[in-house]
Amino acid sequence: MQTKLLDKAKTLPNKAGCYLMKKISLHGEVVLYVGKAKNLRVRVSSYFNNSAKGPKTEILVSHINDFDFIITETDAEAFVLENNLIKKFSPKYNIRLKDDKSYPYVVVNFSEDFPRLVYERRPKRNKNIEVFGPFVVGSNISEILKVLTKSFKLRDCTLRDFNSRKEPCLLYQMKQCTAPCVSYIAKADYDKDLLLALSFFRGRGRKGIADLERRMHELAHNEQYESAAMMRDNIQLLNEFLNFSKQTNAEIKDDQKDIDVVAFHVGDIEIEISVYMMRKGVLLGHKNFHFPKVDCNDEIPSEVAQFLFQYYTTTFDSAPQKIITPFSSELNQIMSEAFLEGHKLKIKCLAPGKKFESLMRLTADHAYEQQRVRILNEDSVYVGLNKLKDLLSLRERPVVLECYDIAVFQGKSPTAARIVFHDGKPDKKSYRHYHLQERPEGNNDFAMMKEVIERRIQRGNMPDVFIVDGGIGQVNMFVNALKDFDLTTPVVGIAKSKVDKKRSTFKSSEVSRTEERLIIPGRSNPYFLSKCKSLFRIVVQMRDEAHRFSRRLHHKEEKKKLITSWIDLVEGVGPKTREKMLAVIDKSIAELKMMDALEIERYFSVRSKIAKAIVKTLALYEN
Repeated sequence: MQTKLLDKAKTLPNKAGCYLMKKISLHGEVVLYVGKAKNLRVRVSSYFNNSAKGPKTEILVSHINDFDFIITETDAEAFVLENNLIKKFSPKYNIRLKDDKSYPYVVVNFSEDFPRLVYERRPKRNKNIEVFGPFVVGSNISEILKVLTKSFKLRDCTLRDFNSRKEPCLLYQMKQCTAPCVSYIAKADYDKDLLLALSFFRGRGRKGIADLERRMHELAHNEQYESAAMMRDNIQLLNEFLNFSKQTNAEIKDDQKDIDVVAFHVGDIEIEISVYMMRKGVLLGHKNFHFPKVDCNDEIPSEVAQFLFQYYTTTFDSAPQKIITPFSSELNQIMSEAFLEGHKLKIKCLAPGKKFESLMRLTADHAYEQQRVRILNEDSVYVGLNKLKDLLSLRERPVVLECYDIAVFQGKSPTAARIVFHDGKPDKKSYRHYHLQERPEGNNDFAMMKEVIERRIQRGNMPDVFIVDGGIGQVNMFVNALKDFDLTTPVVGIAKSKVDKKRSTFKSSEVSRTEERLIIPGRSNPYFLSKCKSLFRIVVQMRDEAHRFSRRLHHKEEKKKLITSWIDLVEGVGPKTREKMLAVIDKSIAELKMMDALEIERYFSVRSKIAKAIVKTLALYEN
């Protein structure tokens, strides 16, 4: 196969572009790795000829049975294309960096008629959205948002609640909202209050303070002393916020306003990236990323540059005006062009220069120390994943883990959950719920597990390891179900056992009378997870996530049945009307019973005759 692929690679053009390494099997086509190259023929051929390759690349090549390529005009275009392809296919052998920290922002969506102030950690880009921040630790921005919303009586409800409300809510009665949902305030007047609230983020907060002081004196004049006192306290808190902002936004040179300083450290096992963030001349904080050194299939600076490009083009809070990097001038130029071309981000990538030499040294030192401390404290996920590799005698470190949990109560509403971890971290976009068949015999774990696996196989791209909540019985059941589909993916179980206090390496606060253990087929004794804290955290978190996710759907199904079972008893309700009612219902039976026919008609958007039939049915229905 490699000879055939090498012959194909030698026919590629000597041009820049991207290549996609693929595995084609009975379960479909899977993109294993996406890379870029200045010369496609030379780069792709290197995978299949006798040139020296790292162990990770050799394993990758052993899975490849086809590849594709896309030509680009420039290196910058290849940079952008590679990033987009990685996002599209999420290849197993490409490293995906995860942000370890985010900072708060204030977001206002002006596409809404009556916008509100929203606290967000990862705001999205949109021409109708204005974003303020990021705000540093100590700015107390969450409390400031609450105070501004109440002081200027702005809307605080979600868009869904806002659009569905027919009467003003309790906040209006408490004089903390002007009830724009029922048109108690004109849009022009609401916009004036909104602009006064936003003045605190636009450098004109004194104008907002003056208006609040006017309102405070007006309340006192009308002998509303309690409200006036609350307004006084709010003004004091807002003044503190303005003083804090003034200190952190000191006037500096324009070229020092929004800058990130990037450095990386190549250790024996991992590569650590540190990003020091300066916003408006103030050191806001730092972000850290790390990945195994063995996972690099390209030159390390090029890999780091691509990961940073992926990070900056997907997270709003990481878009400074300049990035100071340790890269070559050529790589900096490619990145700068790629930012502008691919995402219209005007970010310049530059070498440190004298001005930032000391900060670059500090960032590099932080990368080294961050890695050292994490590995010494066994906080690295790769320690745990490598331990799992050894326990299962795998050729390579497992990257994708899947955990399953089935929830069923007395044979009713059986559901299952699939939890996916990528490199020891939750991959929530890959989580899935499964509605399972109710069986005449009630609980049938094997049949339900087999149903889940059969439906999972249809999606292809199997994980590296399956994790099952349970002991050897559940593990063997899962293994046998896989055998029915000719699958040999490793399976382990997680279960509890009595603690042997003499053997346990955890502190007494971390265990009670039971301890987690890993059940491994073919191994006579289970592996006690207390021996590897990193593996313990990964596996236990997956099990707990599976419980939470599975039971959420199970309870939702049971609640839905309880809430909606009466609909089938209503005279004159056909399939279309029933479906329409199910789409809007979010009230309990007790709440619905309190509504008259006219309210029911408006709530469900049904004819008067149907509304009267609903009221009649609810009056006779006992839940």
